[in-house]
Amino acid sequence: MASQIKDFSKLCVHTLTTKPWNIEQCVKNYSAAGIHGITVWRNVLENQNLTEVKTLLDDYGMTVVSVARGGFFPSVEKEKREAAIHDNLWAIEQAAAIGAPSIVLVCGADGHQSLEKSREQIAEGIIRLIPAAKRAGVKLSIEPLHPMYAGDRSAINTLKQANNMAEMINSEWVGIAVDVYHLWWDETLQSEIKRCATNNHLFAFHVCDWNVPTTDFLNDRGLMGDGCINVPEIRGWVEAAGFSGYNEVEIFSDKYWATDQNEYLEKIKEAYMTRT
Repeated sequence: MASQIKDFSKLCVHTLTTKPWNIEQCVKNYSAAGIHGITVWRNVLENQNLTEVKTLLDDYGMTVVSVARGGFFPSVEKEKREAAIHDNLWAIEQAAAIGAPSIVLVCGADGHQSLEKSREQIAEGIIRLIPAAKRAGVKLSIEPLHPMYAGDRSAINTLKQANNMAEMINSEWVGIAVDVYHLWWDETLQSEIKRCATNNHLFAFHVCDWNVPTTDFLNDRGLMGDGCINVPEIRGWVEAAGFSGYNEVEIFSDKYWATDQNEYLEKIKEAYMTRT
């Protein structure tokens, strides 16, 4: 049973949750709303001076929880696999520059090869990044994605698969991001969360909801309480396993992006306090 959330001290909002805003708008508006945890998506860092972004974050008292996203390692083409490594190395540099302790990895898949082959390439890619991650002090968080994304977005689709990979790699710099949207359906979720935490691999916890019916498998996520996910129960499992980090609100929603973002931010706060 999850304890009642009493304040916003562990609330983090992903910049893509408020997609219409640029990085400056996100920082200023989150801070004004009493939200000081932020996960920065790389799209808002494009063409930005990273030193200036770090100063902005510091000036408004923001804690950068992570950078999203790296990954997309697999491909039948060697050139694309190498390009992915270079992009992830740049992501590590970006994260270090703005003070992010970790990068979320959407690991990728290639439908022209087997899932097993894609998983091999994911592991190989992550292992290649570890020296750079260690030098930069930036951890790598494997995020398992819902099986509907297995063909093109991620060959890591269960927490068990992510645990297996993290244990095989066996590095303090590699762990897991648990996202309720992707994992709520899994009957082994509670036991795999315990396993994840026992091995000190639980790096991040993402919340939102699954709308019923859902109209778009990418951009129709709901606020906590909108749909069918028992977010408080899963949060309880995560906390019982010893996780004390941020609850990261990560919502892709054409519906909410089309609304006034300050009003939306207030809805996020209300849903966080009462339905998370």
